[in-house]
Amino acid sequence: MVQYVIVWDIETVPDLARWGAANDLAGKDDQTIREALGAKFPKLPYHSIVCIGALIAHRETDVWTVDAIGAPHIGERTEKALITAFVDRIAQLHPQLVTFNGHSFDLPVIRYRAMINGVSAPGLSARPYFNRYSDDALDLCDALASFTPNGKATMHEISIALGLSGKPAEIDGSEVATYFQNGRIKEIADYCETDVLNTYQIWLRYELFRGRLTDTEFKASESNLKDFVLAHASSKPHLKGFSEIQSAA
Repeated sequence: MVQYVIVWDIETVPDLARWGAANDLAGKDDQTIREALGAKFPKLPYHSIVCIGALIAHRETDVWTVDAIGAPHIGERTEKALITAFVDRIAQLHPQLVTFNGHSFDLPVIRYRAMINGVSAPGLSARPYFNRYSDDALDLCDALASFTPNGKATMHEISIALGLSGKPAEIDGSEVATYFQNGRIKEIADYCETDVLNTYQIWLRYELFRGRLTDTEFKASESNLKDFVLAHASSKPHLKGFSEIQSAA
């Protein structure tokens, strides 16, 4: 039986209209609401999804093979369409879901936004994805820290510790709202794809640690990822930093 994994990440911006309505600012212009929000981190229902990045891979024998990577965004389609396409893919594949900080953010946000947009998502109930301690939806941030706050490290810190490329220097999550206001949505999506690739590499190393991949299988899976990145170098130049993938010593 073919096993599938979807490694995914979302980028969001504040849903100003709904946040404003919840804070006695209904009908006010975006700038007024933005100033009232300031540096506050909105409650999860008030995060509008800009893009959903995902890497899909399958395993039939001794290697994880990457099938696709992308980050569809609201410059191409509506938020509702983004969510619908993503949850429909989950319903089709019944994959393991892998995130970094997904149980605290990505999973509850996509559930809230699906409900807000009236999206039916039975695929998200096909496996216990919302059970924090199952592997059906593996949150690497939680799992690697043994579910303790003082054990947590950032994705970039873990990537660098493992000898991987880590996050790009050009943009980080704190700048997404500014990029969005400036219409740089494609750059946000590209950044999201780099996060997905970082997460996938960390997950492969975690699978090696857990004995779910032999050293040979791990190296073959990393080699497959490198080949995939190189094959798409012309259309995805933002992934060039992943072309020099380093295997575990």
